[in-house]
Amino acid sequence: MPLQFASQLSLLGWDDWFQERFALFAREGYAPARVTADFGAEYLLHDGEESLRAAAGRHLRNDGGQLPAVGDWVALRHREPVGTIHGWVERKTAFSRKVAWVETKEQVLAANVDIAFVVASAQDVNARRIERYLTMAWQGGALPVVVLTKSDIAASPDDLRSELEAAAIGTAVVVTSAITGEGVEALAELLQPARTGVLLGPSGAGKSTLINRMAGAEVMKTRTVHRSGEGRHMTSHRELIQLPGGGMIIDTPGLREAQLWKGDEALENLFEDVEEVARECRFNDCEHRSEPGCAINAAIDRGELDTARLESYRKLQRELRAVAARSDARMRSEERRKWKQIAVDNKVRSRLIGNK
Repeated sequence: MPLQFASQLSLLGWDDWFQERFALFAREGYAPARVTADFGAEYLLHDGEESLRAAAGRHLRNDGGQLPAVGDWVALRHREPVGTIHGWVERKTAFSRKVAWVETKEQVLAANVDIAFVVASAQDVNARRIERYLTMAWQGGALPVVVLTKSDIAASPDDLRSELEAAAIGTAVVVTSAITGEGVEALAELLQPARTGVLLGPSGAGKSTLINRMAGAEVMKTRTVHRSGEGRHMTSHRELIQLPGGGMIIDTPGLREAQLWKGDEALENLFEDVEEVARECRFNDCEHRSEPGCAINAAIDRGELDTARLESYRKLQRELRAVAARSDARMRSEERRKWKQIAVDNKVRSRLIGNK
């Protein structure tokens, strides 16, 4: 790859790690490009020089598996007017959730993210919701940062910061206002020179407004939130925005259902205080109900551990284990269908050979 071209791609987050894993695609004549927007039928890509339209190759669409996500590095075959995506490079990180409703299937929200900004509006700070989004952030593999937006309308931003710090033990909390500019530069500096961030949070939290302030232009549409604090979806698709000072930020539609995907080890990071106390229990399989020698119950009685936080930990743990169990059952079912089809195909071939 020419040095100048590699330098242009590096502004989009390309590095030796991706280049090494792209080698096979390069030998087959494909060009690297990063997915900057997902419109469903088509994607918007950037190859370091210009933005390009592309669609997933037929083999990807017919495979029934995952399609590229915003932030992915893909193998592109240039064609006019729409290029073709042949495949994508192994992901460093991936932010996933279980698809809405009852289906046990992974939905990748964003890929190759360095920092996950968990957003909460001063109009609606909910510690349990923050814990859920932080679990998603830890699962994704990036550095989580909690962002309080709309601090200009808060009676006491410091009180809200303390509440968020209590829910996000050990995670940095940045107080921001897109109106006054408070904290915006601090967020932008975290992404320089070429890191990628993603905003995770509910509708109405001010994600798009914050991006506009960071970008210095109205790159995302916004809508006034009802005085109740209830948000509506304004962002209809995921999009990666390049920031003028360097770095990129991905906006995601407000998640009505922030359903978790597999990886309950994320709870060890988020609920380190609970895990540390639990290690002092007399029994390794203590369920922290009424067992003798339960350190968790003792900590609650002493006022050292919040009951609501413990219940949140239990709820998230149950949810993750249930998803893992259903996912394993789904994979076993798909594997059985695959081998059943192979057996049918083999019988057909045997008959054809026998008739010759």
